[in-house]
Amino acid sequence: MPTLNRRTLLGAAAGAASLPVLFNPARAQQRPTTIRFGLSAWPPNLQPWVSTGASAGTVKLLIHRRLIGFDEKGEMRGELAREWGLDAQGAWVFRLRPEAVFHNGERVTSEDVKWTIEQMAAERSTAYYRQQMQQVERVETPDAHTVRLVMKEQSATVPLWFTNYNMGIVWRGSRDMNAPIGCGPYRVTSQERGTWIEVQAAPNYWVPGLPRTRTIRFTVYADENLRLAALQSGDMDMIEYVPWSGMAAVEANPRLTLATQMGPFMDILFNGTRPPFDNPLVRRAVAHAVKREDIVRVAFSGRGKVLEGMPISEGTPWFDPELARGHAYDPERSKALLAQAGHPNGFATTLLAASQFAMHKDSAEISQQYLAAIGIRAELQLVDWSTRVSRGIRGQYDLAVHGVSSEFNDPDGLSVVMDTSLSPAHGRSFGVRAPRTTELLAKGRQEFDQAKRVEIYRDMQRAALEEVPLVGLAWREQGYGFDRRITGFANLPAALSTASGALLEFAAFG
Repeated sequence: MPTLNRRTLLGAAAGAASLPVLFNPARAQQRPTTIRFGLSAWPPNLQPWVSTGASAGTVKLLIHRRLIGFDEKGEMRGELAREWGLDAQGAWVFRLRPEAVFHNGERVTSEDVKWTIEQMAAERSTAYYRQQMQQVERVETPDAHTVRLVMKEQSATVPLWFTNYNMGIVWRGSRDMNAPIGCGPYRVTSQERGTWIEVQAAPNYWVPGLPRTRTIRFTVYADENLRLAALQSGDMDMIEYVPWSGMAAVEANPRLTLATQMGPFMDILFNGTRPPFDNPLVRRAVAHAVKREDIVRVAFSGRGKVLEGMPISEGTPWFDPELARGHAYDPERSKALLAQAGHPNGFATTLLAASQFAMHKDSAEISQQYLAAIGIRAELQLVDWSTRVSRGIRGQYDLAVHGVSSEFNDPDGLSVVMDTSLSPAHGRSFGVRAPRTTELLAKGRQEFDQAKRVEIYRDMQRAALEEVPLVGLAWREQGYGFDRRITGFANLPAALSTASGALLEFAAFG
């Protein structure tokens, strides 16, 4: 049995003491047994390992359990893993909770974790974390509740990989990835495509007292104003993506609570397989062309901050104020870069964005105007969310505006949006070559010394400012609005905000 080296733990694992206290059954009978939740988009699918947006992630977080999750403060806590760490040989070891069971009654074992990792790492896999899982040299299962990962290259952030909402552990007997067997607090019981999804508490969920609410009914309100109106009228008990223009109204309503976090951001992505965006000079021209203050003011009603560098949060050890302004608004510099790249008169192109999110549409329209001012004439292509996801994965665009978040609050969480060597994803530039950025991201995750990691990630920012795997536009507040009687739910801090759906198992009417 491997010996865990707790000095190398990235976070304290949760043991039995961290399990929630049983709530009072008598009180529970007096509470509404359903939470009505307004989703911002219909999930294109609920496949466990494929990224199709935060709305799909919210539902998946209830169907499945990851090895590790987060508590309301953003600290790592065990889900299927009760503890984790490095052993004496440098392998990552995860100890599983023996009480965990899948919805079909089968015990969760190390073989299920091994099978899940191998499926994600397979050559034809479309898993969001496929490349990360391919960094696992082998998965060992010393016993039914111990998983040992021998890595091809050592990584300080392996436990954080398993916190992603596209990392649900699936029963190894599952054959249909559109309906795999999970072990989360809820199961999908009914749905009307494009309109609503209902999940009900799994009768054999293995955490005492959870979930606290029997049913969650997700209704899709693609129009953000209708979504807000449904919350204000009482038709919905909770909504995601509270529109920024309506946040003040939610705050002022004594019946409602607004919970916001600054962490997600808007950016511009490139198709690097199509000229002229295969040229980093052109990408840098785009980076200096847009006046971000207008995006914060118009798209987010002032509830955001300009983002003129790489998306490194202020107040973290990795933040450098000079590098944070590396892509500051400078249209004359943009024009000079275009001329240097051989486009003194600009060029025509296209700009893809999702039509149903005002933050996407407004950010795209403002970017379009500023690009036109330097000679880049971008035809705006507004499409529904499913089409935006599909075209992004296939590289069917020139430029694209997107809203995204780092995977977690460590800089390695930016790999999924900045490491363009990874497999295609709708939230990452397509086919852009940024080798120095990619190399430094890898170097940072392989380093365990904190001071050295700080310097590596500052070098990474310098490389990314030149190679431009993305153009940051604006940080934005991310808001959930809900009935003030609901307790137990929290909007997770900073980059973790879009993974807050996992805490719905703790939510109930008080």
